Amino acid sequence: MNIREPAALVVDAVSVGFGDRLVLDTLTLQAQPAALTAVLGPNGAGKTTLVRCCTGLVTPDSGRVSVLGHRPGSAAAAARVGLMPQSTGAWSGIRAGELLRYLASLYANPQPWSALVDRLGLRPFLDTPYRRLSGGQQQSVNLAGALIGRPELVFLDEPTAGMDPHARRATWEVLRELRAAGVAIVLTTHAMDEAEALADAVYIVDGGRVVVAGTVPELTRGGSSLEEVFLAHTRVRAA
Repeated sequence: MNIREPAALVVDAVSVGFGDRLVLDTLTLQAQPAALTAVLGPNGAGKTTLVRCCTGLVTPDSGRVSVLGHRPGSAAAAARVGLMPQSTGAWSGIRAGELLRYLASLYANPQPWSALVDRLGLRPFLDTPYRRLSGGQQQSVNLAGALIGRPELVFLDEPTAGMDPHARRATWEVLRELRAAGVAIVLTTHAMDEAEALADAVYIVDGGRVVVAGTVPELTRGGSSLEEVFLAHTRVRAA
């Protein structure tokens, strides 16, 4: 008998408002172990707020979030979750190698950070202050930091933004290996080709709600590209 594993992440009818603005509106989604779940949406759709709810940085006004069966941000969840945010300004003064050594010291059984450095092409930049790295190099450091604790569930907020094509493809391979090892990956991205290449499940979000969801083959069954599906279900917002 095939017994399905429990979802690594459950977001059930979550709403979040800031002032008079509703950022998440009864949003519901799940992420499975050994799968990459892509969350797509235009700027302002609520993707980053969703990630913050899942990592305990924002408390929903209503609804429920379960992370590996635990409350987001709890000690039981935090030890098993990795987070790669869009920006980490607090790291600006530290050298890349020092940062990764420090992050490794926070875990009882960390990844060999040196191996991550080589996989992500960071060895030439270990002595460079984080703030002096290029945007793509910072992203690679951020990714290494998110993975160094051997997470069972990892949140990646636009992980390849600013990367050159070589670094981007190297990152894709790392993500495929993580998925094969059983890690649940939740990825936000504006890159439709990235979602098409990597995602096992896609949620397209607009106005704080999931407007359409499915696998890439399901969403593109009618002959449309994923980008065309995205454009058809999301709105243009004024700058």
